[in-house]
Amino acid sequence: MSFDNVLRDGLRVFGIAEDEAGIARLKRFAELLDEGNRVMDLTAITEPEQVASRHMLDSLFLLTCADLTGTRVLDVGCGAGFPGLPLKCWLPGLDVTMLDATAKRIDFVLRTAQTLGIPVTAVAARAEEYIAQRGLRGGFDVVTSRAVADLCVLSELCLPYVREGGLFLAMKSDNAETAEEIDGARRAITVLGGTIEGARTYMLPQFPHSRQVLLIRKTAPTPKGYPRRFAKIKAEPIR
Repeated sequence: MSFDNVLRDGLRVFGIAEDEAGIARLKRFAELLDEGNRVMDLTAITEPEQVASRHMLDSLFLLTCADLTGTRVLDVGCGAGFPGLPLKCWLPGLDVTMLDATAKRIDFVLRTAQTLGIPVTAVAARAEEYIAQRGLRGGFDVVTSRAVADLCVLSELCLPYVREGGLFLAMKSDNAETAEEIDGARRAITVLGGTIEGARTYMLPQFPHSRQVLLIRKTAPTPKGYPRRFAKIKAEPIR
């Protein structure tokens, strides 16, 4: 199957109405990702149908988890732009900030967004340090992350950014290992002001393993002092 066919089939399965302008932006993004990947390490996923499934559709599934229209979104650990850039391709008016510690990836995100005509705010910084800037703590309606990190660690990096009543959408595999990880993070989520509302599971075309999005509602302020320095977070996670 082609990139276009996989993308359109996945949109139908997810119940997302096709938008030709959005599809065109996603296809161009995939081309730019391929070009960028030839000169820097952006992604190990390179086959067009896999890019459509495991990058674009995986990101767009978030549209079925929350109404992002008119929201302020932060994507923590965005890497080459996921899930933030596909969401921006689909909703050009979305107020999205993309955060990653690797400058070359943020440079790629900024160049790509400019080429696509969908400018974003993209910052090369660590999440536990960037939050010190004015207006960021509790300043986002939705925080997303597809970063490969333990949920206990990820929650401390992300929940302080979420406003009370907002959502932290954590993208994870759906397996026994992740279930154990979630159980181990429950106290941390509570301490940080969050409540697990549930999870949305889904399958991606051309990919055999189930995925899930954890819906974590910010129900109380995150205590001052969090997030801690990253070395401290890793050495002494909240358990």
